[in-house]
Amino acid sequence: MTKLTSQNGAPAGRFAFGAMQFGENADETASAAMFEACLKAGISHFDTAHLYTGGASERILGRLIKPHRDRLVIATKIGYRNPDSLSALRDEFDLSRERLGEEMVDILYLHRFNPNLSMEAQITALAGMQDEGAVRFLGLSNFAAWQAMKAQGIAKGMGTKIDVFQPMYSLVKRQAEVEILPLCEAEGILPAPYSPLGGGLLTGKYSAGGSGRLTEDPCYKSRYGFDWMHQAATGLGDIATKLGTHPATLAVAWVARHSSCPNPILSARSVEQLRPSLDGVSNVMDDALYDRITALTPTPPPATERTEEHV
Repeated sequence: MTKLTSQNGAPAGRFAFGAMQFGENADETASAAMFEACLKAGISHFDTAHLYTGGASERILGRLIKPHRDRLVIATKIGYRNPDSLSALRDEFDLSRERLGEEMVDILYLHRFNPNLSMEAQITALAGMQDEGAVRFLGLSNFAAWQAMKAQGIAKGMGTKIDVFQPMYSLVKRQAEVEILPLCEAEGILPAPYSPLGGGLLTGKYSAGGSGRLTEDPCYKSRYGFDWMHQAATGLGDIATKLGTHPATLAVAWVARHSSCPNPILSARSVEQLRPSLDGVSNVMDDALYDRITALTPTPPPATERTEEHV
């Protein structure tokens, strides 16, 4: 399994923070407050992307990391808009570095599968950036398992590897359990799942009549609009109440508890919103509680048929 370390050799820990809200729903003051809260909680892995908030996310994060840079792991992502040339892909990376104020980023992801460029060309480009010292770890985000395995084969043929995989994963989005998380375990790839709170559904705020992305964004409303998901959120809230904790704390601890040892990416709009997730950093979930929470949602079917037959 890839072990993320900062430039000074310190391990990155089991959780990360995603700066997707920086510069939009979180202004510079709110962003700085969340950044400091993460440092205090022991988080040193920070994630952003070329696409986020028109570049404001990278710029704000770049200013915040300066006094702490050698003890942090900084990740960004390129290629979301499916550029049709390697030069355009490289231009995105160079602009991201300029925004961050960094010559080198620790993790560089391909933000999603790009059908406009061959996989070999894209992985060759990433490996070249790694060879020149501009990138330390290579990552993929939102790839199917077969695409990731193809990329891994190409990378290994070049003497490197895919180090980190960033899938969507939460109690209400468990598809990654079928092939992606097993792939990570088999290939020694670190999973760094995003949206462990299910777009905020698992915080319990929507069952209490609150508003947010699930009420404001049609994409999120569709993604998390199934009745069984909302029933699971209610069930998680009931368990949290009985335990005297917050459902968000349980949601992120549940993701971290998977056998593939994921590094969940936390995010929020404010420190107040972030605190329950940060409490999950120190929450050590036992088997009984993990199984109880897991039972709230359907286990996705296996990738191949007949795997449960014994004859």
